[in-house]
Amino acid sequence: MQLDLARVAEHAPRRVTGEKYDAAVLIPVVERDGEAHLLFTKRAEHLGEHPGQMSFPGGGREPEDDGLRATALREADEEIGLRADETEVMGQIDDIRTITEYSVTPFVARVPDREYVPNDDEVAEIAVLPVAAMLDGDNYDHERRDHPHYGEVVIHYFRVDGYTVWGATGRIVVDFFELTTDWRAPERIDPDSRAD
Repeated sequence: MQLDLARVAEHAPRRVTGEKYDAAVLIPVVERDGEAHLLFTKRAEHLGEHPGQMSFPGGGREPEDDGLRATALREADEEIGLRADETEVMGQIDDIRTITEYSVTPFVARVPDREYVPNDDEVAEIAVLPVAAMLDGDNYDHERRDHPHYGEVVIHYFRVDGYTVWGATGRIVVDFFELTTDWRAPERIDPDSRAD
């Protein structure tokens, strides 16, 4: 499965404003054996928020960051040793909001297929998952839930190679796939009400 990353460069992302905190993540796209893969981190179990969940490299904006792109690149370097000079940032996709009062801006980047080293303070594991497997209907599921603050929400699950990508990261993956492929999630909720 190939991704049309030119669509990312052309995309005018929807911004989320008014949240208490700003954060950014990097969606690292790896070409391996001629196929597109996405690089994920598994969050360390001792972390206070979302321990053990699959995520993209990223985190909260720091005062010294020169914009959210700099935040995503700094965090990727800190978490997995991905240097800014080896990334090709293609653009950004729509922001999402989380129940922890973050506005999260995802940036898409081509990155080298090499071994990355997890920072044990934040990352338990690194997983590079094939896009084709993630888009296989047998590996995708969703459910509707009632959220105490946002009403009805749809939770997306991608289960590949023993990993489950869901929550805020699952929503980012859905937005990314819907922009860069012809795949569509079977159910969606109004983007302004989405939260995790």
